[in-house]
Amino acid sequence: MTSLPSPKHTERPEHAESLTPAESFADALRREGLKLHRDRFSTLQVNVGYVCNQTCMHCHVEAGPDRKETMDRNTAERVVRFAAAARPDTADITGGATEMCDQLPYLVENLRPHVDRLMVRTNLTAAGGNATGERMAWFIDLLKGANVVVIASFPAPSKGLTDSQRGEGVFEKGVAALRALNKAGYGIAGSDLELNLVSNPAGAFLPSAQEKAKSKFRADMKRKYSVEFSNLFTFANTPLGRFRRWLADSGNKEDYFRKLRKGFNPCAVTGLMCRSLISVGWDGYLYDCDFNLAADLPLGGRKTHISEMNRPPQPGSPIAVGDHCFACAAGSGFT
Repeated sequence: MTSLPSPKHTERPEHAESLTPAESFADALRREGLKLHRDRFSTLQVNVGYVCNQTCMHCHVEAGPDRKETMDRNTAERVVRFAAAARPDTADITGGATEMCDQLPYLVENLRPHVDRLMVRTNLTAAGGNATGERMAWFIDLLKGANVVVIASFPAPSKGLTDSQRGEGVFEKGVAALRALNKAGYGIAGSDLELNLVSNPAGAFLPSAQEKAKSKFRADMKRKYSVEFSNLFTFANTPLGRFRRWLADSGNKEDYFRKLRKGFNPCAVTGLMCRSLISVGWDGYLYDCDFNLAADLPLGGRKTHISEMNRPPQPGSPIAVGDHCFACAAGSGFT
């Protein structure tokens, strides 16, 4: 995921019903006369590792408390060095739980001078998830001090739906963390501290229309929990990692891929995040996006370490694709 701009209102094509169920994403592009090539590089995404306090059902990198993969200082320094040379518009720090990586403060403090916009993703519980916890206070101080845009995973204004996807007790801790962020000025009308929520469906179906979902989400969170936020982004679950296994085990895999193929929108391809993004894995290897990282599809199809890169890939460079890419090109798409 990348800079999360305002949603695009593109419509699914009428001929989507005619898609062949077994059609690959590469075939779908060819059928539409499209090529997925790079545009101008603007976003550096940094996956700091797979360590997490949650084991969410939809997680494409299969993060959890038993994972050991985490970025070290040497790799973090390489990331900062690349950002200083390449000057992306945006840096996007993701995981796993970003709060559980020791290099997060270093990355926040040292990436900030080289980008216009710095985003950090949070599951809202790894930093404590309560209004008085010392770690939560530390996390908010770090973010606020660098005017970081917060991207918070929060599936629904419903305890049942949220806990079924992310684990028991997650909803209440998430609400407490959001209130703490609001108290610090994040997500409040008129504040320049941006708090965006990301919602993924809790099952084998596609998300609701984003604008409609945002209106209800905003009203429910304000009325029920006294929580405010800047924007809501609704994304389809990508069929990789833990979610792909759940689809297979539950007998939903074939039907879910059918839904993704049926929702394929050629108009969304030009705005896909991979066209302007580089994703750096916790070990420094490069990918076209965080989903290709999970699928082990390296940048442009060739294994490359960030220490080898003097500049970003040139516009027109090819992008590695797989059938999971249908999730990014369904409906309005991942942008």
